[in-house]
Amino acid sequence: MESNKAAADKLNKILAEQREYIAKREGSYREQSLKLFPWICGRCAREFTQRNLRELTVHHKDHNHDNNPRDGSNWELLCLYCHDEEHSKFENLIRYGSTTATEQKPATFNPFADLKSKMQDKQ
Repeated sequence: MESNKAAADKLNKILAEQREYIAKREGSYREQSLKLFPWICGRCAREFTQRNLRELTVHHKDHNHDNNPRDGSNWELLCLYCHDEEHSKFENLIRYGSTTATEQKPATFNPFADLKSKMQDKQ
């Protein structure tokens, strides 16, 4: 009887720790941004699925990883390659000054642009 209670207590402790870990992870800026934004690179417009989602990163626009507003206004999702390029540009800006002549504009594709009309067409 005692061993069953001890085993149940141990299991409850493990489950509580797991729930706490999941809540903490979902509260992280990566999890929040993946819920807020479509899984598309903000530079090259490459689309991501669950299978390759690990290659999609969260870029802090102001390069301050402590600035994480819950509305996501300081984040953009970038693929690994565009994220590296963005940080290279930032390092070059710090090192050499302005690079506006070669600055790449963000992608303008909006996957939800006509969502309401598309939903109405299907009904």
